[in-house]
Amino acid sequence: MKSIFASALLLLAPALALAQTTSAQPAAKSETKAAAKPAPKTAAKPDAKSTKTAAKEPVAKKAAVAKAEPTSSRTQLKSATNQVAAGIIAAEAALSPAELAIAERVHTGRMPCELGAFVTVTADPATPGHFHVEGKGFKYYMAPVATTTGTVRLEDQKGGAVWLQIANKSMLMNQKLGQRLADECMSAEQVVVAEAIKKNPPVSVLEPLPAAK
Repeated sequence: MKSIFASALLLLAPALALAQTTSAQPAAKSETKAAAKPAPKTAAKPDAKSTKTAAKEPVAKKAAVAKAEPTSSRTQLKSATNQVAAGIIAAEAALSPAELAIAERVHTGRMPCELGAFVTVTADPATPGHFHVEGKGFKYYMAPVATTTGTVRLEDQKGGAVWLQIANKSMLMNQKLGQRLADECMSAEQVVVAEAIKKNPPVSVLEPLPAAK
């Protein structure tokens, strides 16, 4: 009996071995396929996008540089234009030595005028020889003009105003309107001269000369 059972086992052994080999092959094939499958496409997409982004960056930088260059050129041109304009204005504002000498004689400060009016004359520290002449309802920017009589004369050519200063008083006129804006204006120095004239009035050219003795 034992010999029969042993013979049966010997006959079944090759079949069992074949079955085990056959069952192992699909498992090995499945592992090989799993290993051979490419990486998911979703993992590769970010790499492609990053490559495109990296490729676009130099183009974007070039565009930014190209845009910046015209802006820089316009800024430089505007700056140069402003400098030329400032130079022209400065040249126009420059005064001759004679005009600067007149400017030194101009009385400054707040001066009372007739009818309770006031005129304030202030030297412009930024532009030598130029003055701000202000009062109620008017404001002018003036420069000296030479005269043949020796009278101190300031003019605002744009505003059409003239400031005339003599020894004992000053007055402001608007030549465009043809009227006086302020009269009998006096600085402290002019008040002294006016008082002296009252005490010792000058001889009028219309009065007859005293008879000779």
